[in-house]
Amino acid sequence: MLEYFPYKSLRPNQKEFIELVRESVKKGESLIVEAPTGFGKTISVLAGVLPYAISFGYKVIYLARTHKQMDRVIEELKAIRSVARVSGVEFRSRKDLCLHSYIQTFAQDAYTSMIVCKSLRKLGKCQFFENIKSKKEQVKEIIEFFLERPSFPSEVLEYSQLLELCPYEITRKVGEKANVIVASYLYMINPWIRQAFMDSLGVDYSDLIIIFDEAHNVPDQAISALSDRLSVRSIERAIKEAHEYGEDDIEQFLLVFLKGLEIIYNKRLENYETPEVPLKPEEIFEHPLFILGYSSKDLVEIINYMVEIGDAIREDKIERNLPPRSYVGRVGEFLWNWLSLAGREDYLHLFSRERNLALELVALDPSVALDFLKEVHSAIFMSGTLTPLEAFRDIIGVEAKTKKFPRMVKSENAIVLVARDVSTRGEERSPSLYKKIAEYILEAVSIIPKNVGVFTASYEVLEGILSTNVHIKIEEDIGKKVFIEKKDATSRENDAMIAEFKKEAKKEGAVLFGVMGGRNSEGQDYSGDEMNGVVLVGIPYARPTPRVQAQIRYFEKKFPGKGRYYGYILPAHRKLAQAAGRVHRSAEERGSIVILDYRALWNNVKKDLPDWIVETMQPVTLPLMKIKLKRFWRLGNEH
Repeated sequence: MLEYFPYKSLRPNQKEFIELVRESVKKGESLIVEAPTGFGKTISVLAGVLPYAISFGYKVIYLARTHKQMDRVIEELKAIRSVARVSGVEFRSRKDLCLHSYIQTFAQDAYTSMIVCKSLRKLGKCQFFENIKSKKEQVKEIIEFFLERPSFPSEVLEYSQLLELCPYEITRKVGEKANVIVASYLYMINPWIRQAFMDSLGVDYSDLIIIFDEAHNVPDQAISALSDRLSVRSIERAIKEAHEYGEDDIEQFLLVFLKGLEIIYNKRLENYETPEVPLKPEEIFEHPLFILGYSSKDLVEIINYMVEIGDAIREDKIERNLPPRSYVGRVGEFLWNWLSLAGREDYLHLFSRERNLALELVALDPSVALDFLKEVHSAIFMSGTLTPLEAFRDIIGVEAKTKKFPRMVKSENAIVLVARDVSTRGEERSPSLYKKIAEYILEAVSIIPKNVGVFTASYEVLEGILSTNVHIKIEEDIGKKVFIEKKDATSRENDAMIAEFKKEAKKEGAVLFGVMGGRNSEGQDYSGDEMNGVVLVGIPYARPTPRVQAQIRYFEKKFPGKGRYYGYILPAHRKLAQAAGRVHRSAEERGSIVILDYRALWNNVKKDLPDWIVETMQPVTLPLMKIKLKRFWRLGNEH
């Protein structure tokens, strides 16, 4: 029963979790499980799945959001390997698993890497891929080596480099035979990546058991995977590229097309209150069709031609050792999608100026990306914040049993204080409000020992708080170093910042400012003094933009009476709960949570929060917060 559980003792409720997973997989059923932070979900789900999967030849696909979460699965597989035979490998993007200098130099993202890799192989210009074909004995040996021991991507890279073999191909070949494949959500929820992934493994959906870790992220990730965005800057660059390659018809079409967007902008967006406006799909083509006299057939032909020319341009640039980008191809691919999704109720076509001027295809139904789960043997969704489970099941569109495990946080180790005199509701935001919130933050971070997280409802609220210079006062008056999350930071830059923040826990402590729903309030683990408390500023309800309103309308039609709840209210409450959960990694860890928004005391908010938060929640004012926090941490030090 527990032959794949490598540890000497079980945590509370772990045995029940393992048995529940084992029975579900055995019956070919899907399962949605909420289990608290520190429960040991990763090892429990593996211990429940592996006996059946290995005995009957099913492949386990374990999906996570971040590299750190993916590496954690490999760590557990290594621990299991010490007591039982199991094989596993972690997939990354082609860029992360590539030794070719051209891709390392020029390919900026996973999609470009995939396109370029395909072209390099086709042109016979990748020695590492060619070596896979010529060094058959060495390939066989390295695959057998990795099938004996679950491995991190860095280990695959190191050995592949020694033998001058393609790390991605080695990972793929190990994956064909491995019991467990660990990958990001995109490998299965992006339709195009999923198809290529499945083809490369040579398996049917019915051969798979899928595990979704931190599954509260799945709806947003699915929406993102199904959506697309094209900046006006890319169209301008495509015009220049068409001119350089002598593609006069494409250049003319795009010049007139761009002029049409300018007309729409002046008419619809320039003085519009929100940063985006919905469009009818055909609206963006009205000007070029009129000016150029194109028929619908002509339009389709020019877009198809742009896609073809894009492939040719990429190959030419590879030959000339230039960045392998084709703006003509990119614009063609986007416009093809824009046209093909016209008339779909589950998509919204937008003109946006949020970051820069762009056309956007916004998916509204996350279940579309998960439709393939009807064909798999079993799917397991697990997270610490899925309440209410029935709502999550509705939104992802999967038939599944549900189970909620009780909290592990001991009541004496948690305190949740809610300020009853502040809120970030739109009409209440003002310099005086931000000043009052800053006072709460200063007092909280001075009392809570070592590291503290301050997570806000949005970047707008974060900027409002920083305008009070609270971060400067924290460093100068309290002596804690301040770290501020940057919206446009790369994963590498953000990881480096978090590593520095965690180091401060061994010194005087630090304060991390970020947003709820961001990578640092959800995707990171903080243990011990790395985050003894969080201050949550506001409830992260989205702005009522056209896309949010469209989401509400779509869900209302699909789930009558629940549109606003599913599309607007519940996602915000989940983000609040996730951020609160950063302080407790085990039942024994002490942590304090301060919520600076009186709406958290309302029953319609509390019903969506974890039991341990609601049970320990207390309304406070600033003086009372200081008293209660000091008492909580003094008692903790006495223990």
